[in-house]
Amino acid sequence: MSGSARPFRLGLTGSIGMGKSTTAAMFAEAGVPVWDADAAVHRLYAPGGAAVPAIAALHPAAVREGAVDRAILKDWIAQDPGALRRIEAAVHPLVAADRAAFLAAAEGKPLVVLDIPLLFEGGSDAGMDATLVVTAPPEVQRARVLARPGMTPEQLDMILSRQMPDAEKRARATWVIETTGLEETGAAVHDLIETIRARHA
Repeated sequence: MSGSARPFRLGLTGSIGMGKSTTAAMFAEAGVPVWDADAAVHRLYAPGGAAVPAIAALHPAAVREGAVDRAILKDWIAQDPGALRRIEAAVHPLVAADRAAFLAAAEGKPLVVLDIPLLFEGGSDAGMDATLVVTAPPEVQRARVLARPGMTPEQLDMILSRQMPDAEKRARATWVIETTGLEETGAAVHDLIETIRARHA
């Protein structure tokens, strides 16, 4: 990076079943540091995680064997309209700190990827240098998600209703990659890495 040790920040997102995790793994395999927002929450909720005391203070029943039980948390959110707001107020600063630590460790790298499911919905795109949306045709998306154990069409529709429509995400993105084939997706990821490195060398 010219005159700066700060990496180029690429925000990666995509609706459920669009191939975001697969694409993030391709960046990681290419040597690009990847921060995964969902993985950060899992770390924070695990035994010894920074979010465990915070959740215990809000809803003691949600902590079992020193870890946050996400199923109990989900039930609480369903029963209490204000629960999600209180959980987010406690957990979001911890997630932000986890991300800041990742970025500090990645100083000097030319590029980092921040894998954030609700990138646009939560306004995190404002802190990115560019954004990448992964997409696939609706029938491919539905087939992928409904193949997951325990997933029902009703659950999928509920999840989709909470996410920004795919067309809107694509319209807001700097780049879009279609994930219908692994080989094609891998080639697109490689090309994008080269494009970013060439522009910001």
